[in-house]
Amino acid sequence: MNFDNVPQQAAAFLILFARIGAVLMLLPVFSEDAVPGRIRLLIALGMTIGLWGMLGSQTMPAAAKTDGLVSILLVELLIGLGLGLLVKMMFQAIAIAGSIISLQIGLSSAIVFDQSQGGQAALLSRFVSVAAAVVCMSLAVHHLWIASIVRSYTLFPVGGLPSTGDFATIALHTATRAMSLGVSLAAPLLVYGIVFNVALGLAARLAPAVQVFFVAQPLNLILGIGLFAAVLGAILTSFATAMANWMQTGWS
Repeated sequence: MNFDNVPQQAAAFLILFARIGAVLMLLPVFSEDAVPGRIRLLIALGMTIGLWGMLGSQTMPAAAKTDGLVSILLVELLIGLGLGLLVKMMFQAIAIAGSIISLQIGLSSAIVFDQSQGGQAALLSRFVSVAAAVVCMSLAVHHLWIASIVRSYTLFPVGGLPSTGDFATIALHTATRAMSLGVSLAAPLLVYGIVFNVALGLAARLAPAVQVFFVAQPLNLILGIGLFAAVLGAILTSFATAMANWMQTGWS
């Protein structure tokens, strides 16, 4: 058995692991605090082993350049973090929708700690984020996340740092698309909030002696939660479909 090529293969495996591990550190579900760091590393290691047969040939030429191995690893880490950040930004659309819904039905003060949003978040925002992750996993959207890693080696070859301007443009478009998607997902509750508050204002003008806002708060909660429960399935399905379409169209 010839072991002369083992150091080059080990370096190529390390290069592949750098990008895959960096992506997984930011991917939704995989990057949650509920998943221990060692488990995430094992998942990244297992995924690297699984993709080695498909992508190993693309990292072998770069592994032959022993002098620039450190710089190649840094570039691969940056590419992986950038790709994971784009997916995470798009996934924040459902959190935006949850925050808007919470505001419309009067539950914005009910907050919990959400590490994925960088601090405290509305309870409904956290709930729909977890529910959206479950729906995405059940509809195999996470397979598209993994497929994007494979496709990235065609778009961003090993050792080549992408243009900063191009990445900034993609990130800006992704943030804009995530914002518009979040607002569109919360549209039924936005319409409800407008109608309810207009009706509340008219009632206050017609009966100024009655504390309309105090009386209407329980009604707002009942109607808002009922409408939210009615449209939750459509919101989650629409989000998973939009996420899948975005992944399949090359994040355009």
